[in-house]
Amino acid sequence: MPKLKTKSGAKKRFKVTGSGKIKRKRAFKNHILTKKTTKQKRNLGHKVTVNKADESNIKPMLPYLV
Repeated sequence: MPKLKTKSGAKKRFKVTGSGKIKRKRAFKNHILTKKTTKQKRNLGHKVTVNKADESNIKPMLPYLV
């Protein structure tokens, strides 16, 4: 079987934890930050795990990381 290619966009956006879960960055923290509260911006800075329903879409994009 040939080698599988990793999607370049996915490898930049997702990291895999030791337990096999996938981490992602939160959205809405790039621009137009003046109207967002400090608390909102601080909480958007934290990484979160990908929802279980979406993992099945991401795992094929990262064949050697998952």
